[in-house]
Amino acid sequence: MKAILYDAPRSYAYRDVPTPEPAPGQLRIRVELTGICGTDLHIHHGNFSAEFPLIPGHELVGTVDAIGDGVTGFSPGQRVSVNPNDHCGLCAYCTRGQALMCTSLKGMGTNWAGSFAEFLVAPARLCFDVGGLDPEVAVFAEPTSCAAHGLETLGAFHGADALVFGAGPTGLLLAQLIGRGGASRVTVAASSQFKLERAQRLGIDRTLLMDRSDLDGSIAALKALSPDGFDVVVDATGAAEVSERCVPLARRRGTVMYYGVTGPEDLVRLSPFDIFRREITIKGSFAEIFSFPAAIEALRSGQARTEGLITHRFALADYGKAVEALANDRSVHKIVLVP
Repeated sequence: MKAILYDAPRSYAYRDVPTPEPAPGQLRIRVELTGICGTDLHIHHGNFSAEFPLIPGHELVGTVDAIGDGVTGFSPGQRVSVNPNDHCGLCAYCTRGQALMCTSLKGMGTNWAGSFAEFLVAPARLCFDVGGLDPEVAVFAEPTSCAAHGLETLGAFHGADALVFGAGPTGLLLAQLIGRGGASRVTVAASSQFKLERAQRLGIDRTLLMDRSDLDGSIAALKALSPDGFDVVVDATGAAEVSERCVPLARRRGTVMYYGVTGPEDLVRLSPFDIFRREITIKGSFAEIFSFPAAIEALRSGQARTEGLITHRFALADYGKAVEALANDRSVHKIVLVP
């Protein structure tokens, strides 16, 4: 089969590799579409605990091609998506019910072969039926699962006034779930007008175009929108200069959640007195372990809408062009690879 194989950070080739055979308990999946996201850029540069050699890719929809011994409940041709995160079930965190904090957490496309290929194998227990969903919707199962976990992490906030920084696919998926999960109003702030227009078409209540060269002016505009602050402030940009602006925008007893992936060396300045005095809660939302069923139901029901998010499609052979576009093309919203 053809695949994108990295032998080291930034060193990859489109090449022939052996087609994997499913071991007992596994499925072999023929990849229909696979998304490429900001995490894949981190992996491209050798971050995010990537282990090489590696076939990356963790957002996929495909059909069951072969079934390993002992697997029940799946049939050839069935359309599925795959939860890319697996935990050991044995460490202190797993046994406390905190599986996402597993000390041996592994990820498809990070620690084992992923979906930038014609085929992949995965444990059947991590595969989920997405039959009836268009592939261009089902390919969002993984990012929607991260958004579902983000909503769970925020907790109950009925009637809240929420702000989400960032209008990338995961930011807009989370913003939608926040709005449909009980918030009275959701504002999305981003530096891309066409992404904000997409946010409006997806039902976001209010948008604000940010000027990254004048963040102070953008923050002042946001403060004017909600003078008492926002009950919920989410950074979905992964940009440290934006992360640093979140706490001052929170209302007293508000919640700030860091949801975008910053660089591991990025730092922000916070006022402990301000957090103490106004009783601000700060949370992180990393990925997910158990949110795939909720994500698929959100896609089926329309609670999470995806129309128009895919802006670019590349053949697997053009992977290099996809990476370049993701890193530098401001017209990109979501890229999918077509093996």
